[in-house]
Amino acid sequence: MESIKDRFLRYVAIDTQSNEESESQPSTAKQFNLLKLLCSELQEMGVEASLDEYGYVMAKIPANTAGDIPAVGFIAHVDTSPDASGENVRPQIVPDYDGSPIALKGMPGLFLDPAEFPELLSHKGETLITTDGTTLLGADDKAGVAEIMAAVEYIVKHPEFKHGPIRIGFTPDEEIGRGVAKFDVARFDAAYAYTMDGGEVGELEFENFNAAAATVRIQGRNVHPGYAKGKMKNAILIGMEFNALLPADQKPELTEGYEGFYHLISYKGTVEECTFSYILREHDLEKHEHQKEVMRQCADKINAKYGEGTATVEIRHQYYNMRKQVEPHYRIVEIAMKAMEKAGVKPKVQPIRGGTDGANLSFMGLPCPNIFAGGLNFHGKMEWVPVESMQKAYNVILNIIGLYVG
Repeated sequence: MESIKDRFLRYVAIDTQSNEESESQPSTAKQFNLLKLLCSELQEMGVEASLDEYGYVMAKIPANTAGDIPAVGFIAHVDTSPDASGENVRPQIVPDYDGSPIALKGMPGLFLDPAEFPELLSHKGETLITTDGTTLLGADDKAGVAEIMAAVEYIVKHPEFKHGPIRIGFTPDEEIGRGVAKFDVARFDAAYAYTMDGGEVGELEFENFNAAAATVRIQGRNVHPGYAKGKMKNAILIGMEFNALLPADQKPELTEGYEGFYHLISYKGTVEECTFSYILREHDLEKHEHQKEVMRQCADKINAKYGEGTATVEIRHQYYNMRKQVEPHYRIVEIAMKAMEKAGVKPKVQPIRGGTDGANLSFMGLPCPNIFAGGLNFHGKMEWVPVESMQKAYNVILNIIGLYVG
């Protein structure tokens, strides 16, 4: 069998960054490069697998034991975040990590330092894979992809391993909130599923943020600066004023646990006009709806000051909290907990401060908790993953499958 490390390194070498501004499905054609590879690798293993026009790989492994065993699925996404480049990823391998700062050699002076990231010290003695400081790594979610593929390979090569019906799914565009927009749940044909898309070892999540994206457009008025008094309306400054109206203590860097936030993710524009893009996150749906209203109230204040039409707000739903869809099927969470314990992992049941494909899938009729894939510091140059964590996630997958048999 190919090691999980080598499989992961093969996958992160393929650029699969998604693009929120694209209207296509998938949002970038380059995601097909990995999707086609995965479909081909599954077929070469003798697994029934297909890739459709929307970028969904679906595979079925029939049961090899008798009994009324529900079909269980495992899902991961292939795209990487638009927040940092995923092109020419050059991973660094750090064997037997000793707890000291790790130089990210592609960017002189940049370090992955336990003084800033103390969770590194929990992985002393392990083999870490980091970025070189020039790109993200892609452990979100190619670690999950590698773990699932390694589990499939094991199942195929070990017919003595008893299992019920297994379903495998790989999706595009999860990072831009469109991962399962056209996912055919009926064709996937699973009773339950798990996304392998969490972070640190032990994470197990069945509740997540309610999420929306907000686009704020500011229409200014440009006039030659030498003659601008009483005439110019600087869209950039007005946009900054809009941002200052939002709750100052509700930002990602100031919140944790069940606390929500307003997150300014991008800005572009000129004195004449500009656009500010936000994501809004809250676990409580009532508070989430209030966030949307706050955005509209801020626009009203700007328009009252600078004239109607200066600020417009467009809000787009992304996903809801899956808790109420998964909780009636809590046995699937308990099975995941037992699978972790069997792998020597202490389960950490906690809310996701983000979202997964499983959130929308749960509302589409496929209850789908989220399990750790092992990576940390997603979406940026400080991303890293221990090989041992991926190995534990792989063991958890096999344990879950075994527990459904009984």
